[in-house]
Amino acid sequence: MRLPALPTPSWHWLTAAVTVLFIAAQPAQAQDAAPQPDSAPQPDSALQQTLPEPMIPSPPTLSASSWILIDANSGEVLAEQNADKRLPPASLTKMMTAYIVEKEIDDGNINDQDLVTISKKAWQTGGSRMFIREGTQVSVEDLLRGVVIQSGNDASVALAEYIAGSESAFAELMNQQAQRLRLQNSQFANATGLPSPEHYSSARDLATLAKHIIQDYPEHYQIYSEKYFTYNGIRQPNRNRLLWRDASVDGLKTGHTQEAGYSLAASAKQGDMRLISVVMNTASEEARAQESQKLLNYGFRFFDTFRLYQRGAVINQSRIWGGAQDQLKIGVSEDIYLTVPKGQRDEMTAQLNLPETLEAPVQAGQQLGTLNVKLGDKVLMEQPLVALQTVEQGDFFKRIWDTILQFFTGLFD
Repeated sequence: MRLPALPTPSWHWLTAAVTVLFIAAQPAQAQDAAPQPDSAPQPDSALQQTLPEPMIPSPPTLSASSWILIDANSGEVLAEQNADKRLPPASLTKMMTAYIVEKEIDDGNINDQDLVTISKKAWQTGGSRMFIREGTQVSVEDLLRGVVIQSGNDASVALAEYIAGSESAFAELMNQQAQRLRLQNSQFANATGLPSPEHYSSARDLATLAKHIIQDYPEHYQIYSEKYFTYNGIRQPNRNRLLWRDASVDGLKTGHTQEAGYSLAASAKQGDMRLISVVMNTASEEARAQESQKLLNYGFRFFDTFRLYQRGAVINQSRIWGGAQDQLKIGVSEDIYLTVPKGQRDEMTAQLNLPETLEAPVQAGQQLGTLNVKLGDKVLMEQPLVALQTVEQGDFFKRIWDTILQFFTGLFD
């Protein structure tokens, strides 16, 4: 007996099915999202030709042993000379003393209204003083002002003893913090900056420390801009002369010993741009102010800093295969700042380097590729691109369906 003939397949139906699968298989186009508040550079689809060098003069030459100028947000070094040379920091040391006090307050280990009983050692410490008296009780807040504004060695020792039990134990904390902050040419033997062969720092390290003071504990930073502090009936001025001369300057700290000369770590903000300068071993109070002003003027005159991408802003959305979701948001894990010569901001290009295929599961924060920002042919920065969300693996049928879609995508690529 002959079997009945099977029906002939409809090629129109098969073509339609393939067409549906092909359309469904098309990956979503990557979408660049403008970061806030600044717009991103143009995509690097057609990289611009090499640009002419910007017209910027050489950094000023200073009458100092060592100096550095950095942008506080981008970390870009704009000028430096002997910036890694180990030198006695004098009272610039007190930036680390104050930083640890601020950290202890922020961590909840002490309170700024705590009363500190002044020891005989603190009272007898020589050099610049807050004029606290043995046996009296002084608040942490007043002592911190005595350290920052009056550069009080007595206040520094009192705080060191209160936090660590002794000044030598506090010096151990200072060195631990120096390691944590990656200060590679710094070692601390005391809380004051009084001379010691085992006590030194560098302009670069002190600029890094200043950056952390400003950014890690901003609620305390306004102390560094205060021009006067009165304690025990004695009114003393802040020794940072730039606070009176330049309205954009709002910190940080002066230092002087016969061995160290006159030094100044200064910071100034104009608009959204903040610079930090450190000048070490000048000849006088006036010299350290003038040389610091030269650096700050140079930076603000010839450079711009702006936020390129905001932490968490969506830079790209990509198709992800085999996941509970089809789209993955991609961005950066921290604010990205760039410092460039004035007038060259619009000449930058951005290049996203991502794999052709992304497959689930992906965890939020997982690095997926890199972001390169270029000025002409020069790479200005390379930053990890990370997943801004977690995409779990899809169920069995979702994974099978995505596998089919990927197959047809490969056929028609």
